[in-house]
Amino acid sequence: MKKNYALLLTLVMLLALAQMPRAQELSEIPTPPNGNNEKAEVSQWIGLVKVTISYHSPNLHGGGGADRTGHIWGEVVHYGFVDEGFGPTKAAPWRAGANETTTISFSHDVKVDGKAVKAGTYGLFLDVEKDAPWQWIFSTNNAGWGSFQYDPKEDVLRVPATPVAAPHMEFLTFGFDERKPDSSVAFLQWEDKRVSFRIDVPNVNELYVAQIRHNLLSWPGFDYKNWQNAAQFCASNKINLDEALIWADKAIQGPFRGATVGSEDFSTVQTKAEVLQAMGKTEEADKLMDKAFQLTGADLLPVHIYAARLLGAGRTAKAIEVFKLNQKRHPEDKFWSYLGLARAYTAAGDKEKAIKNWETAIQNTPETRKAQLPAYEAALKKLKEAS
Repeated sequence: MKKNYALLLTLVMLLALAQMPRAQELSEIPTPPNGNNEKAEVSQWIGLVKVTISYHSPNLHGGGGADRTGHIWGEVVHYGFVDEGFGPTKAAPWRAGANETTTISFSHDVKVDGKAVKAGTYGLFLDVEKDAPWQWIFSTNNAGWGSFQYDPKEDVLRVPATPVAAPHMEFLTFGFDERKPDSSVAFLQWEDKRVSFRIDVPNVNELYVAQIRHNLLSWPGFDYKNWQNAAQFCASNKINLDEALIWADKAIQGPFRGATVGSEDFSTVQTKAEVLQAMGKTEEADKLMDKAFQLTGADLLPVHIYAARLLGAGRTAKAIEVFKLNQKRHPEDKFWSYLGLARAYTAAGDKEKAIKNWETAIQNTPETRKAQLPAYEAALKKLKEAS
């Protein structure tokens, strides 16, 4: 009798388990997610800042394969804040996905649509409206189930959003678009709509400098080239220039006394000169470059590139001076120095000299530059037509 009772009890328990909802990500054993809404994750780096969105992705043919096309917005996804009949909240926004709360993580402080957000992980919700702007909601509650535990007191940010028409998307998908060195646009796309928000890292270069400074104290600091690259980054971005000048000197003289050596050559001295130039010390920078031209590495192409940078910075007269120096030091070259002078004289408005140098450069264009030949010929043609 006891054996029969035990067997009956076991069967009842198994039947009860079979009636429970399908196991979720947080179950004690690995089983498919509820509704087969597979978990997804997408990350994007903005400089040194990592942004990660984790979510469960429903599809249009969910619910046993039924086609829900045309029934997502306002039906499967409810409008406004509603009482879903679960959990403590009676006014829940959409969970912006399925199953567990959708989350977004920022490795550093950022701005979302111009508003400051601290580094951390946030629950990400979406207020979907029929006849009003939508709202993204960032909440400190990042571990709930859907939006059943949503509490507006935990909001850290709400930003308005405008949905736009988008190509058909079977699975709800988050992604990143309009990627730039200091910003990106995060978006959610499903069925025929896309809704997004902008993420900015206004101090992206300061973050680089802080990481560079930290790294130079360890193994990378034993290589003078890393100090040079650090100084060059600061010069190019006109940031942290006083310290960059110290870094440039370390590249030349040696980063760690008695442990490693630097290199006084054209490249490292040029970097120091560019730091000085960024500091507005043009005369001092030019004097230093006069020294650099006499050092190892002051070859045809490096000097040409330096002169081209001068030209790009609007220092046309100085660029012509350096291009002429290159031409004098490399009389065997019939392309690079002439190309540089052709561009410089064009910028200076000296058509006669520009035409002469363009013709020589075009006649001696090497195979490795043939792809640019039409552009050179177009520049020459434009000058002749204007003469």
